[in-house]
Amino acid sequence: MTADTEAAPIWRHPEFARGAREMLGTAIGIAAWGLITGVAMGNSGLPLALMIMMSLLVFAGSAQLAVLPLMASGAPVGVVWATALCINLRFIIFSAAWRPYFMAYPLAMRLRLAYFTADLNYVLFMRRFPEPRPAPEQLPYFWGGVVLNWTSWQLPSLAGIVLADVVPMHWGIGFAGTLALLGIALSLLSDRATGVAGVVAGCAAVAAYALPLKLNIVVAIAAAVAMGLLIDHTTPRAAARVDDKT
Repeated sequence: MTADTEAAPIWRHPEFARGAREMLGTAIGIAAWGLITGVAMGNSGLPLALMIMMSLLVFAGSAQLAVLPLMASGAPVGVVWATALCINLRFIIFSAAWRPYFMAYPLAMRLRLAYFTADLNYVLFMRRFPEPRPAPEQLPYFWGGVVLNWTSWQLPSLAGIVLADVVPMHWGIGFAGTLALLGIALSLLSDRATGVAGVVAGCAAVAAYALPLKLNIVVAIAAAVAMGLLIDHTTPRAAARVDDKT
């Protein structure tokens, strides 16, 4: 590798373009979900500055929607934080899975990566780099995906906040957002393991729907991860047994 290559900006790396290109297929769904979240914030009655700060700093659609009614009703801060924590517990799983890839980077870099981390970014990254070991092309790929993901979310979210009175919630756009997310999820079911894990997650979410604080989402994530790990551990052994017989 030459000195010029090493000094080149990360956005010129081929993997940066690849990360953005692979995220492009989900950008429309992300933008729709961002717009819906922005409209919900705009109709919550919170101050405009607080809503804009929430969109830019929190950057977590499910958690934002969950805590909005709590904040609007004056719920205790502890309840708001506990609700957001329960919704975002899945990022602990993401962090553990990403540790072999990014642990060698300085803390400041890892904090930046953590802020930009999102569900679809995680899924696409792990599909691109299934082997848990660091490689120089991983960081450009990560940034290529998250730059597009962040922009696709923030611009519609801020537009939804400003245009909340023009696009009222009674139009039923929440259901449209659910359909958008469903379309994104279905496009990511690329093999038997992800398909089975997706079905298990859906069944678990419905079965645990009565749990408070949207804990059914946490249950669904845990069930999907457990099923995915079970399939990953059993499939190689089954293939090995076939090879032994041949």
